[in-house]
Amino acid sequence: MRTFKVMALTLAGVLSASVANAQDEVEATVSADVVSNYIWRGQKLGEGSIQPTLGISYKGLSLSAWGSYGITNPDDTKEFDLTLAYSTGGFNVGITDYFFTSQYDGIKYFQYGAHSTAHVFEANIGYDFGPLSVQWFTNFSGADGVNEDGERAYSSYVEVAAPFKLGGLDWSASIGAVPFATTFYADASGFAVTNLTVKATKEIKITDSFSIPVFGQITANPSTEKAYFALGFTLQP
Repeated sequence: MRTFKVMALTLAGVLSASVANAQDEVEATVSADVVSNYIWRGQKLGEGSIQPTLGISYKGLSLSAWGSYGITNPDDTKEFDLTLAYSTGGFNVGITDYFFTSQYDGIKYFQYGAHSTAHVFEANIGYDFGPLSVQWFTNFSGADGVNEDGERAYSSYVEVAAPFKLGGLDWSASIGAVPFATTFYADASGFAVTNLTVKATKEIKITDSFSIPVFGQITANPSTEKAYFALGFTLQP
């Protein structure tokens, strides 16, 4: 789900959240993250995983596929996400279709019934100001959580992230919160800070034309009083 969704936002996760300059030619990308833990928005969703990405973009419009598959625990959630996004300047907007398997045994991919689907549909909007970026995400359909009244929560998440350089590494610091009560984010009973993350990335040069980005991340979730440390690397042509 997601930009190291493992690393909360990760390279995907947030694919819909990434901001890029519009280009004049069609561009395609393919890559894969290998991570020690799958951490997403302050929640641990799995153990060691491989997370492939395939995308195509043209003049600010992009369509991408992202997945996560457990490699150390076969019972981990298997995930397949599709994101349609548009960006111009610092502004970006997108829609993501998340599909999960383990929580919904026996449910097929093309099953979209209101009370039986394993899909979650989310819209996002954000802006990258340079020194920091702001993103807002809201579930608008599918297998959303419920609020304290047992009704659809329209579960939302907001995050502020800031990149910086320190000690020869590329860093990012982010803080994320759930604004409303929902069972979708670890049973948040109202406004809750769910994600405090610091991530560092370093490109390891293998040859003159090939390098591997290696990253480490520390994530704390004040709402659940849990903390995680994750490592990973990216493979790409």
